[in-house]
Formats: sequence, C-alpha cells, structure tokens
Amino acid sequence: MSARCFQVNLQTGWGGGEVYTAFFTRALAEQGVGSTLFVHRENLRWGRELPEGTEIVPVADAADMVRQLLARNPGWILCQTPLAPSELELLRQPGRIISCIAHMPLYGRDPRRIAAHDSVIAVSQHVIDSLHAAGVQHVHPEPLLGIADLKPRPAARGTEAGIWRHSRYDWDLRKGRDRLLSWLAPLWMSCRPALAYQKRPGITLAIVSRLTPIKQFPTLFGILAPILAQHPEVNLEIFGAGGYASVRDLDRALRPCRRQVRFWGHQSDVAQAYGQIDYLLTGLPEKEALGLNVIEAQVCGTPILAVNARPFTETVAAEVTGLFFDDPRKDGGASFDALLTRLQVQAFKIDPAEARAHLAQFSADSFATRVGRLCAVMKNKGVLA
Repeated sequence: MSARCFQVNLQTGWGGGEVYTAFFTRALAEQGVGSTLFVHRENLRWGRELPEGTEIVPVADAADMVRQLLARNPGWILCQTPLAPSELELLRQPGRIISCIAHMPLYGRDPRRIAAHDSVIAVSQHVIDSLHAAGVQHVHPEPLLGIADLKPRPAARGTEAGIWRHSRYDWDLRKGRDRLLSWLAPLWMSCRPALAYQKRPGITLAIVSRLTPIKQFPTLFGILAPILAQHPEVNLEIFGAGGYASVRDLDRALRPCRRQVRFWGHQSDVAQAYGQIDYLLTGLPEKEALGLNVIEAQVCGTPILAVNARPFTETVAAEVTGLFFDDPRKDGGASFDALLTRLQVQAFKIDPAEARAHLAQFSADSFATRVGRLCAVMKNKGVLA
C-alpha cells in the first residue's frame, strides 16, 4: 500500500474510541490505504487488534508523538481526539491535512479545539448537526456511523466462561480515593459468593454499557425508577462498570426499584449478555454520539428501547429493531410507563428479514464503503498518493 494515513490515538485504556480506531484501520486497509498508528507506549493491546501491515509507533507522550510525526513528513494526519493548539501549530504545514474524528456531540463544549483542525469527520448526523450549530463548517458531509464489533473484550484473570458478577466500579487510579478503593474492593468482592447470571422470570431490560456521565443514567432513572417499581415483573440488569461517583449516583436513583435491579460489572463477552435479555435500554440522547452498544444489540437480535431523538433515531428503526418513548424529562415518564404496559401485553421481537436493510448500513462492508468515499476526498486534495 503506497497510500498511507497517519493516525493518532494516545489513550492508555481501551474503550469505544479504541474499538472504533481498530475497525476504522481495517476499513482503510480494505480501501488500499495503510496506517501508521501512534499510540501510547503503555497501551499494549493494539498489536492484537489491527490488520496486518499496520505500523504501530509507541510514544511516551504528545511531545514525543509530534517529534516522530514531523520526522515522517505525513500528508494526512487523522486524530481520534483533538490535538492541543500547540501541537497543531508544530504539525501544520502547506500540503498537509490534519483531521479529527468527532466521537462526541459538542453539547455545550467549546468548539474551538476541534474546529482548529483542517477537517472534522463525525460518527453520526447528530454530531454533524452539533458541529454546524456551533459554527464548525469544515465537516465531512457523510457520517461514518459504525459497526458491531462483538469480539470478546479482555477478561479478568481467572474469569470463568459465562456471565459472572464482577465489580461495578472502574477505578480512576489518578485519584487518591479511587486508588485506595481499588485495593480494598477486591478484598470485599472476595468475601462475596460467586454469582452466575440467570435470567429471571418476567421482562428483562438491560444496560450494557460503561457507566459514564454522558449516558446520564442517574438523571434517567431519577424519573423512571418509581415507574419501574410500579411494574414489579420488569427486571433491570446492569452489565458495565463506572467511576465511583457515577455508580454512587446511579445506585441512589435506582432506590425506588432496587429489588428489581442487579449489577454485574464489566463483561468481557457482551454478545452473551445481549443473548440473555429481552430489551436494551439506552441512556438519555443529547450527549450520546452514536451508541455502539445499540448497534451491537440489534445485530444480536435484541430490540432497543430508547428516547425518540437523535442519535437513536439514526441507529434504531422504529417498530422494526426497537421502540421509542418520549423524553421522560418532558412527560415525567408517562410514555415509558405506557411502553412497559404494552410490552407486558405483547412482547416485541426483531424480524430479521424486516430488519435486514436497516442493519446493512452497520455492516463492515458498508462502513468500508463510507471510509472509501472519505479517502477519495483526501486523494482529490493530494494527501493520499
């Protein structure tokens, strides 16, 4: 491959952005574009995730990344998170394009940092609209969307196959409190009996997600928990972990329906979780960019319950792959209450034949085609040989 994209992802952990980087790199390779990926040297997972021929360049920090990039004289630099103004100033030169993928809608964020890049590539129309609303116009017109990457994530050492209860916390070791609790929590978990997941009678709703602030789960369940309590045959299973404050606030919000809720922590094989629930329940919409879990669940045949707003209206086909309810912040949860009553009368299932056309846009082939159109733009600008 003579054409080459120089990508930057300096995250030390492994989350949705890193999964996206991996399948974006695979799509580039399918279009005949090789990748040189600059990664943080502490993140050792990249070599297991990227297509053959990808050059991985470990760096110590952003300054090291800039020095090594300048030595390569790249035409197209693509960043998975925005670069700092000082880094852009050092890297910018005539004939070079520095792009940034917008993985999040702006939603109150300062647009200047991402707008400073030569081009912005968004993962959904919802993100494009937020960029345009903030005055950022140099945005690639087609959202890339995403694909369902259902390969098992790394499991905890010694973990048995299946779904087992793990810690609900994802500790931030930069914080003293979290560092201390990360030492104490395993001792507490070791005193609890091992618990394997078994689906309970009734309707099973589930969260399959990292418990991050952008999902706004405490706000959502601050309204919906009393409604769930009025439907005792509806269970809520939570597969995912989060920071101390996020879990604390969610736990408080769920108190009215606490007997219906179980926390399972991070699961390495999310496909197993999707296969043992009835419906995936999303968080609130406006801070969400795309929702890879929404795509994954539909591909696994699991219907979605979501607020009737972007980005969920982009990724879910109404009455085909999922059902919508009104924003509970506007109606106090009345629409969600009616939806639960409907599901108690008659379950909703995905018809694979009816869903085929909708799900096709989230296939690896469709994603690669969209990436191909992005590459064509860069070739026309002379930065991909």
